[in-house]
Amino acid sequence: MAAAARVLHEQGVERTTLADIAREADVPVGNVYYYFKTKDELVRAALSEHTAYLDELTGRLDLLPDPRDRLKALVEAWVGQRDVAARYGCPTGTLAAELGKRADGTLDTEAGTVIRRLLDWAARQFRELGPTGPAGSRDPDDLALTLVAGYQGMSLLAHALRDPEIMNREGARLLDWLDSLR
Repeated sequence: MAAAARVLHEQGVERTTLADIAREADVPVGNVYYYFKTKDELVRAALSEHTAYLDELTGRLDLLPDPRDRLKALVEAWVGQRDVAARYGCPTGTLAAELGKRADGTLDTEAGTVIRRLLDWAARQFRELGPTGPAGSRDPDDLALTLVAGYQGMSLLAHALRDPEIMNREGARLLDWLDSLR
């Protein structure tokens, strides 16, 4: 599953073959066919891997006592992946975008579920942070959307321009924004 997630991120769904996954996993191609009969099953496995990674990351962040620190650590984790983002984009975001262009339209909603999971986690942090913004009127769901959209945007631009420095600059802006929410 980890090999599928990696190769699909690096090559995209349409360009990836089951043989590519087998090579990355260092197993005979028959093993891949045994567990995954179709490419869609591999995509589901990759999405499951993305979910597991997100759950592991947010689980570690949940150990931090302050929700602002959790959100800032999330941004720092994103920035820490700047070279990967500049080369391939956001693993889940690029997969969701690619799947959204397919005619069958089944897997794109599953990719959206992973992003929704991140949005929900971030909204919980903003709720715990308490009222923010002018007169405390900022909605936690809107703040979460702003944060995740900021990440997706900086990841997309870093990838499109092949410039990991974009992740540093925009990550610093997100950190300043989080500090400004009082």
